[in-house]
Amino acid sequence: MICLGNICRSPLAEGILQNKVDPDRVFVDSAGTGGYHIGNAPDPRSIAVARSHGIHIENQRCRQFTETDFENFDVIYAMDKSNYGNIIAKAKTKADQQKVKLLLSEVNLSVQEVPDPYWDDNGFQNVYDLIDTACEAIAKKL
Repeated sequence: MICLGNICRSPLAEGILQNKVDPDRVFVDSAGTGGYHIGNAPDPRSIAVARSHGIHIENQRCRQFTETDFENFDVIYAMDKSNYGNIIAKAKTKADQQKVKLLLSEVNLSVQEVPDPYWDDNGFQNVYDLIDTACEAIAKKL
């Protein structure tokens, strides 16, 4: 699960999907394409909206997406087209590129991207709902 800073959207996506899959069968992680918040906990607003749904993400720590993530993960979900492009730019092979998808491509919604809620306190619940819908579809496929 990849967004820009790994403090708002991708930590939520990590926590939501982890909550829907068998952890012995599926490993879920998140990262950011930017290195702005490495080592930090998720945004308090992401923590709060996750907690309001019974999901605890406060122990996650931000990290930056690296080329080795292509080796370590079968699927890499980007929250938006900008981060999708940033991830694709790091791909060394066609196989690496084929691992990258937009998260909301897993569902048929009127939006294609998970918006960044960082500047909109009221956007965190909407982001949670979008991610939850996509993660539900992913979990059913697994």
